Amino acid sequence: MTYQAWEFLKYLKEMIDKKNAIIYTHSLLAENFAKTAHGLLRGTERYNIVAVIDKIHFGKDAGNVFHNKKLNIPVYETVESFLNDNTQTIDFCIVGVAFPGGQLPDECRDELFSAMRNKISIVSGLHQLLSEDKDFIKISKKYSIDLIDIRKPRPTSELHFWSGEIFDVKTPIIAVLGTDCAVGKRTLARYLWKECKKKEIHSELIFTGQTGWLQGYPHGFIFDATPNDFVSGEIERAIINCNKDSNPDLIFLEGQSSLRNPSGPCGSEFILSGNAKNIFLVHPIEREFFIDLEEKECRLPNIQDEIKLIEAYGANVLGLGINYDGKSTNEFEKIKNQLSDNLSLPVLNPVQDGVSLFVDKIQKTLL
Repeated sequence: MTYQAWEFLKYLKEMIDKKNAIIYTHSLLAENFAKTAHGLLRGTERYNIVAVIDKIHFGKDAGNVFHNKKLNIPVYETVESFLNDNTQTIDFCIVGVAFPGGQLPDECRDELFSAMRNKISIVSGLHQLLSEDKDFIKISKKYSIDLIDIRKPRPTSELHFWSGEIFDVKTPIIAVLGTDCAVGKRTLARYLWKECKKKEIHSELIFTGQTGWLQGYPHGFIFDATPNDFVSGEIERAIINCNKDSNPDLIFLEGQSSLRNPSGPCGSEFILSGNAKNIFLVHPIEREFFIDLEEKECRLPNIQDEIKLIEAYGANVLGLGINYDGKSTNEFEKIKNQLSDNLSLPVLNPVQDGVSLFVDKIQKTLL
């Protein structure tokens, strides 16, 4: 069978327990390209992640590879080597890499075919639709397994135009935006959601990308699989449905790209169409140029200027999340303190510091 993500949700609702899954990362587990895998390894309510398949990092613990924290999830070189070493049933193999252009490299096909021949269904968030590939279709039929394309667009008859009903939602809406792609927007959003849960604040997270869908949040849509005319309406629909179904104390919105990334500007939709008047901003302090645009010398905006731009849209920045690589603890603490003083905002590295201070700010200002 072949499924679109929106169809597959109906099937998943019939599942009582999480299904076992392995993640395929080719040889990119340590790279930004594997951010889908990284998100799933940090946590998912949809799957039980058993192992990672990666040709470079096999023999290691997956957590130690990408964020120096053991997860007790092993990395194997191939699907066959994993199966030879394990007896548990695996239901899904998830493509955990956002390959350039959203296309599956030819050298990756055989590994996914190997999974399929072992009756493991494939879940893919690539723009290239595996359920329309004749070789994948042939093998899936032969072994009676499923191909699930998360980015396969929903029919336009099921999409929504923006209506203005969003203004009737009184629940605080907080968008997590960034100054660039691959800076940790989704990670910060998840950390905020989890910290609220710990503090008994009923929050919901609206997913807007493939990884959020894979992590199992009940409300959202795939932003870049939605025709542009319907993006504003789908943001609105997801928030309204979430508010009606869950009656949360607050709603988090997962941001995409950034306001000024020339290869795909995004963010104003969440503020304007989603009526998100409160923002947490994420910034990579060591990155000089927009990711993959270094040769064009497209510089990241100054953080103060970005905050002014967000304020010009009518929103308020509640805090700044920053990520870094290679800074000493003392040096990084100085950077954080200086930024916090200059901006009059709480500044944290969410992965290292947690987000308790951010949630405290939410409680004091919004709840």
